[in-house]
Amino acid sequence: MRLIGILGGYACLGLSFLIVIEILARKLFNVSLQGVDEIGGYVVAITGTFGMALAAVERAHTRIDVLLLRLPKRVQAALNLLSYVGLGIGAAFMAYMGWRTLSDSLLFGSVSSSPLQTPLWLPQSLWLAGLVVFGLSALWTALRGLLALRAGLDAANRVLAPPTIAEEIEEAKR
Repeated sequence: MRLIGILGGYACLGLSFLIVIEILARKLFNVSLQGVDEIGGYVVAITGTFGMALAAVERAHTRIDVLLLRLPKRVQAALNLLSYVGLGIGAAFMAYMGWRTLSDSLLFGSVSSSPLQTPLWLPQSLWLAGLVVFGLSALWTALRGLLALRAGLDAANRVLAPPTIAEEIEEAKR
């Protein structure tokens, strides 16, 4: 999963360079590269879905900890498990809708309305793959948490709960 994060980072870095080149070309030469905004949309959509998958595995999705930390450990574990199941179900629904979108694009041979005329099945396939990986990652984390519950609430919270401040400091040191 870490490789996915690294590749996503390089894709965003490449997009940043492309945007800088586009800006310089417009300001200095009054020329546009055409399609940088379209490519940017594809990069953001694809890296976003794979990034959500990485966040699911790394326990990095945003939660309201103020209330969660005041609840009993058993309730915390149940809510954390429920949140990952809900995340997986939501991602599965998004993947289903993504599949329908991709199917329509394939059926009709859809291309983008920009000068690039990108066949839409190309970016949509990668976007759908990211949604599938996201859903599987969330459900995998939920399953790991459920299995960890057999070892106790502390073990389940190490899999499901948001990272503690001490864990975040330790991660930052690496």
